[in-house]
Amino acid sequence: MNVKNPLYIKYHDKEWGTPHYDGYMFELLVLESFQAGLSWECILNKRAAFKKAFDNFDYNKISRYDEEKIKELLDDSTIIRNQLKIEATINNARIFIDIQKEFGSFSDYIWAFSDNKIIKNLDDNFQTTSELSDKVSRDLKKRGMKFVGSTIIYSYLQAIGIINDHELKCDFCKAT
Repeated sequence: MNVKNPLYIKYHDKEWGTPHYDGYMFELLVLESFQAGLSWECILNKRAAFKKAFDNFDYNKISRYDEEKIKELLDDSTIIRNQLKIEATINNARIFIDIQKEFGSFSDYIWAFSDNKIIKNLDDNFQTTSELSDKVSRDLKKRGMKFVGSTIIYSYLQAIGIINDHELKCDFCKAT
């Protein structure tokens, strides 16, 4: 963690490991998928640009993006211009909506994997996947989502608060 980057500190202390629900869940799914192969700090530094470029992460709008919008995104130097990730975001928005229709909300769907419980790791062992992230990843892939491998999903589950991996000595952890 870069303790000199205020965006990173704010994210770590106020968002990461804190339970979140539908709209925010899509935003983090997009950001996590773009993070693949890059640092999380890089993504946080571009978060505002992503928010602007992707219509405030409005999955209904994103699900209707066309070739013209894809070209616009590929020309936007303020975001990560990866065509596969951009196309995956559009695809994933459509599937996100389908999951909402099937389960009532994306929150209901994703939190059901942990029986609506926060998983708090009680040691400081660093891990990048788990049985839970494997299971969620498999299900999302089966539904057709892209850029949702187990490592990305583990990070996503941390981001939305299903998995709380704050270290035991972490100030945030002590406060919760």
